[in-house]
Amino acid sequence: MLCLCILPGALFAQQIRGRVLDSKGNAIVGATVQINSTNNGANASGTGEYLLKVQPGSYQITARAVGYESLVKTAEVKGNQTLELDFVLNESSVSLNDIVVLGSRSSQARTSTDTPVPVDVIGAKEMKLVAQTDLTQIMNYVAPSFSSNRQTVSDGTDHIDPASLRGLGPDQVLVLVNGKRRHTTALVNINGTFGRGTVGTDLNAIPVSAIERIEVLRDGAAAQYGSDAIAGVINLVLKKETPWNANLMYGQSLTNTLGKSYSDGKTVQFDLSKGFNLNNKGFVNIAAQYQDRGATNRGGLDTRPLLYSSVWPSSATTVEARQTLKAADDAKAQAAGLDRNNMRVGNAAVKNFGVMANAEYKLGTNVTLYGQAGYTNKEGNAAGFYRLPSQSTQIDLSIYPNGFLPQINTSVHDLSGGLGLKGMLGKWNWDLSNTYGENSIKFNISNTLNASLPVGTSPTEFYAGKLKYGQNVVNLDVSRRHEFSGVFSALNTAFGTEFRTSRYEIGAGEEKSWSFGIPSENIPGRMIGSSSTAAGAQVFPGYKPANALVKTRTNVGIYADFEGEFKERLLLGAALRYENYSDFGSNLSYKATGRLNLFQGLALRGAVSTGFRAPSLHQIYFNNESTQFVNSVARQVLTVNNESPVVSQFGVGRLKPEISQNYSLGLTGKFGSFSMTIDAYQINIKDRIVFSSQFARESGTTGTVNTILNTVDPNQTINSVQFFTNAIDTRTKGLDIVLSDRIKVGANTLNLTVSGNFNETKVTRIQGSSVIEADPSLKTRLFSREEQSRFESSVPKSKINLSANYQVKAWNFFLRTVRFGEVTYRSATIPGTTVAGVPYPADNDQTFSPKWVTDVTASYALNKHVTLTLGANNLFDVYPDKAYINARNNQFNYATDATQSYTTALDNTSNGRFLYSRAVSQFGFNGRFVFAKVGVTF
Repeated sequence: MLCLCILPGALFAQQIRGRVLDSKGNAIVGATVQINSTNNGANASGTGEYLLKVQPGSYQITARAVGYESLVKTAEVKGNQTLELDFVLNESSVSLNDIVVLGSRSSQARTSTDTPVPVDVIGAKEMKLVAQTDLTQIMNYVAPSFSSNRQTVSDGTDHIDPASLRGLGPDQVLVLVNGKRRHTTALVNINGTFGRGTVGTDLNAIPVSAIERIEVLRDGAAAQYGSDAIAGVINLVLKKETPWNANLMYGQSLTNTLGKSYSDGKTVQFDLSKGFNLNNKGFVNIAAQYQDRGATNRGGLDTRPLLYSSVWPSSATTVEARQTLKAADDAKAQAAGLDRNNMRVGNAAVKNFGVMANAEYKLGTNVTLYGQAGYTNKEGNAAGFYRLPSQSTQIDLSIYPNGFLPQINTSVHDLSGGLGLKGMLGKWNWDLSNTYGENSIKFNISNTLNASLPVGTSPTEFYAGKLKYGQNVVNLDVSRRHEFSGVFSALNTAFGTEFRTSRYEIGAGEEKSWSFGIPSENIPGRMIGSSSTAAGAQVFPGYKPANALVKTRTNVGIYADFEGEFKERLLLGAALRYENYSDFGSNLSYKATGRLNLFQGLALRGAVSTGFRAPSLHQIYFNNESTQFVNSVARQVLTVNNESPVVSQFGVGRLKPEISQNYSLGLTGKFGSFSMTIDAYQINIKDRIVFSSQFARESGTTGTVNTILNTVDPNQTINSVQFFTNAIDTRTKGLDIVLSDRIKVGANTLNLTVSGNFNETKVTRIQGSSVIEADPSLKTRLFSREEQSRFESSVPKSKINLSANYQVKAWNFFLRTVRFGEVTYRSATIPGTTVAGVPYPADNDQTFSPKWVTDVTASYALNKHVTLTLGANNLFDVYPDKAYINARNNQFNYATDATQSYTTALDNTSNGRFLYSRAVSQFGFNGRFVFAKVGVTF
């Protein structure tokens, strides 16, 4: 009988050592060798060697590695003996056979076909094959249930990609690193993109070179891991002991669309990683990554009057009259050197450097010290909307006679670190840790001005302020496996507690970045006739001192988790978690799971759970005032936080948590080399937090909005207000399918995978306060149909992934094609509503059809150390459907006649500048990206 008590190291004079190799005799670096049902294990070194210290006895030992079939061997160890025991692992068919730890606290290793809920595993080997360069894009093409696309002309969201799991929001998926909660960003997305009003995690702040594998739990797991895990959990497992590995990649877009060729988005990426063995007592792995990604631009020609005025004269009522005026305007613009291709519609330019370390060290036989630390600095540059010379309230012609394209420069700093102890006390595994993380974003606005300053005096660069979010988490977890001899063969028990503190800050920008005139010098804001010029830095007015704040919260959680095993026939699980927050109260969540082996190779699995997501500090406290222009008229928009008296006058109470009910049912099977998982799910969410549409002042002096705004703005300088509120319920239904096989082709193997996600989200209830419900116009503005479409149709309703990997001698070929399903944009105004005397057309809504995007890579190993790779993302240069323009009032389609110009706001292309929709996105619109890479391992 093996004694698991803490004993002096001197009693362990016995050792088990050996190597872990693949079928070709190569070392499998980082492979795990572990004594079953214990915490005693080791990682294979750079030469594949491992060492275990044990007492005399009989042991079942398992060797496993990502991408390989696990192997179990029996070892009989006598006193003062060193037993030699080697493992030779065969490559697994696909990642379905990878060992997963996410979703269960059992000490028994399971594959993803053995788990009671669906878990995907993406290994480092798979990540090396793909054409994508950053983590969110890699996952977007590998994991069908995951969706993320780069945004454009959306302020800070240009630099931090919102991500979705199962079509839900960026803040409804929990991200872990080595099983520990990762902090979110400081940015709350308030722009017109997917994820508006949410706060996500910046996955691209973690170097891909530091990741051993990614585990994606596609099921509600709040009862196990806490807030945010409504859609599921993403766990990033960091590398351990590995050889030197370096990769240098260069790529760029080589594409053609609408008859124009582009060569931009030039990207250089270098990454490096190395794991060091610490005298067979542990390891330290250090990984770094640098990326310099150039901007892309797929903008169209600006069809507006550029120099005459912001609109065509009312006398130009025919196409011919407008074309005559436009020809004169074009001549004047050309003489002044003004280009109608004046926007930058595409990816922001980014320089990203990140480093991450992961380490473990055995302090004794039963105690291990571990930790991880990371730092990332990301410098981004994105452009806003072009300011025309004719837009007098936004421009100073003495500084920019041809207008200007303002730019937002972000400096994102991401810091994380954690330290912990784990071990065994008797038969109990224990783990005590502290994890800290923070994210800060500084905004510097360039190539801009403050139009309210005296003519010729405005700076062209401003510091606009910063956002910062920090989180500290203390965890204590204990677990034990109880084994029995009857039908009820084992019980896994786990208990734990978590104490988390959070801090959110808004820092003010310099005075001229936000001011109207210069208040500190008693200089009034500039007027043009009776019209006010725009206050603050164009494109991104700075945060005012009145916006600045520091807010904190604490919460404590406790959980219990049980899994009962009935031989190999049945697995039942249950979890319960209670959390209490200092600022809004408590929540109790539960989860029940089951897996039943129907017959050899085929099993039925399912889960029922409740979940919750606490409102973020950002959603509770974010506030600012900005200038937005509608038809060239300046409008002051006030964003108020949840503590503002404005919100209470709308009858809206304090934010409360989102509550979910999750149901899943699936089949898993493994028949020889063929594996499958098929899982259906439904997620009901109550009281989802939304960022409201704008409540604009009514015409005249009366009206609910006027009355409310006058209490905080008696001078009536504020035109509209918006805020966060629990306003909707949703229901998401879907199906996940993953099929894979390994086929022998001669002496080599062809790995095939077919996977897909099909989902549908519906808003089932829109509920305002009593004040809002009493006024139909207020309820319409609370959550417009455009906002509803962000929840229901801005993420592809389906995604199908077909991939094949074939290796022959020194060559490796990878081919993948992904079908991105349809997305739909719906305008805020209901079709049929009269606008300017004309019924609003139904065709202003647009559905973008499904598209297939194909990637290919070919790698050649020059020797054991050097590999060359060539590849392409979007090989066939596929673009989404073009955004169209409504043909009415003597207007015609811009896509067929570039001389089009118009006065109506009914234009999905924003006056011809957005050829592809920026409101909804399937896979972006950059076209073909080709690259070459050299990898070195030693």
